[in-house]
Amino acid sequence: MTDSTVTDTANPVFGWIGFCVAASALFAALFVFWAGPLAPQQSAGVSLGELAAEIGKSTLRAAAGLDQPEPVAPTRDLDDFLQIGVAMLGGLAIVVSVIGILRHEKRRPAIAGVVIGTGAILFQFFTFAFFAMLGVLVIMALLNSFSDVFAGLFGG
Repeated sequence: MTDSTVTDTANPVFGWIGFCVAASALFAALFVFWAGPLAPQQSAGVSLGELAAEIGKSTLRAAAGLDQPEPVAPTRDLDDFLQIGVAMLGGLAIVVSVIGILRHEKRRPAIAGVVIGTGAILFQFFTFAFFAMLGVLVIMALLNSFSDVFAGLFGG
């Protein structure tokens, strides 16, 4: 038999496993999005206040010609590990589903596993990108509100 005459006759074990793993990855992504954050968080006012203070200190250090402090690595919390776990589960679903496709199993469960696993990963990416854009807008509004304070430093 040549490759062009091979039919999808194999039992779709990997395809169905990939589909089930992908579905659980999508459910986990939705759970992390709707139930989170699960780790303790500071209020938005405290975070924005600290950000504004840090921007002000950094601006004053730069204007005075002083060195900036060394960067500090952020610590990981439960939410970070859950997001990493969802991405790994989606990646595992894609790999297992592709194995099913390469074994010439029935294609529908395997293709569904690839699509849903990719969707779980992209859901996390797009929600992160959306909230990052919202954060940039809030920071821009915050900096605009401080423009009167730093007008002498920026020449306007």
